[in-house]
Amino acid sequence: MGLLTFKGGLHPYDGKELSKDKPITEYLPQGELVYPLSQHIGAPAVACVKKGDRVLVGQKIAEAGGFVSANIYSSVSGTVKKIEPRMTVSGNKVNSIIVENDGEYETVSFQPVTEKTNEAIINAVKEAGIVGLGGAGFPTHVKLSPKEPEKIDTIIINAAECEPYITADYRCMMEIPEQLISGLNIMLSLFPKAKGVIGIEDNKPEAIAKLTEMCKNESRIEVAALKTKYPQGAERSLIFAVTGRAINSSMLPADAGCIVDNVATAIAIHEAITLGKPLFERVVTVTGDAIKNPGNFKVKNGTNAAELVEAAGGFKSQPEKVISGGPMMGMALSTLDVPCAKTFSSLLCFTKDEVAACEPSNCIRCGRCISVCPAGLMPTKLSEIADHGDFALFDELNGCECVECGCCSYICPAKRRLTQSMKTGRREAMALRRKKK
Repeated sequence: MGLLTFKGGLHPYDGKELSKDKPITEYLPQGELVYPLSQHIGAPAVACVKKGDRVLVGQKIAEAGGFVSANIYSSVSGTVKKIEPRMTVSGNKVNSIIVENDGEYETVSFQPVTEKTNEAIINAVKEAGIVGLGGAGFPTHVKLSPKEPEKIDTIIINAAECEPYITADYRCMMEIPEQLISGLNIMLSLFPKAKGVIGIEDNKPEAIAKLTEMCKNESRIEVAALKTKYPQGAERSLIFAVTGRAINSSMLPADAGCIVDNVATAIAIHEAITLGKPLFERVVTVTGDAIKNPGNFKVKNGTNAAELVEAAGGFKSQPEKVISGGPMMGMALSTLDVPCAKTFSSLLCFTKDEVAACEPSNCIRCGRCISVCPAGLMPTKLSEIADHGDFALFDELNGCECVECGCCSYICPAKRRLTQSMKTGRREAMALRRKKK
């Protein structure tokens, strides 16, 4: 079988050589921990502790604020200092629980899930506060509760890790692949008709070989080699590559008979069911040419981003730009005084040489943005429409199908900020839709 892929996409410089061979190292935070109550898609969690309370590692400190929400757990032992708004990677201040770390790491007693019914497993995933750890933060128990579960025939593990520089999932596949397979098998137990597919880009041959060997006796799991191309890990691109089924912005993966979770999420499910451990830590890549010792770290939820820089040896030169997440879809940070939340996959610190700082010029009508768009759109035209504020026309021309991957801006020789215009157009067009309802 040839490599699985999708239409469009491109090949940005990947930068993974800086950290891909660096084993996962546990980092224990030194300062206070900040837990934003919005670390996921959906309603914010509601604090269930107050100032002065002592908390332990693995203790619930915030309850889900609705069905589409998620619990939050302390990652250290210590005392609740206050509950107040704090800056997050989004650039917004979010109500947060601040815990003074006592350095003892006294932990609650975890109890494995012994009842393996669908209801018990989904409730355990919900109780553990697990969300999609690939960036979106959608509560996993919701994803595992489709309206028509009998129609689910494929569970895809997104192991593409197509964003440049990030190697956290790769290191998990190399170091704890058995936990990934266990998490996938737990999900498969919920859907008897489904098969499991672990999709890995072919620039990770060691991971493909390791997972293929470990899955040789797994009758319901296969490893699929994906063509290395960004954004192969985007949900729609991945579903199309693996199944040949196309979905649009109005559909969920379940509408195509699929559930998609990434490597870290599957491992979190394994820990929740087999160990009874809630989600309070994750693997984070800290990298970029401005970092002395790039690496992959197991990081406690709530850790200050500035501490991660020190964990990686500090700066070897002043960074020109710092990004949470990948360089294509991540968030540029104006300060390192922000917490690492559940969806914090990487901290990228770039030198001036790594950052394109050209001023945009007029469109030269080359069509490159059209050729790389994975959604089959015309970014050059749609961005102009968005810039002129005609959001109804933007929607009429399917602008809301944009996945905000950044391919158009990356490829544009005129350095136009196409993605930003597309994001604005999509946001405003969706707002218009809501007003009409």
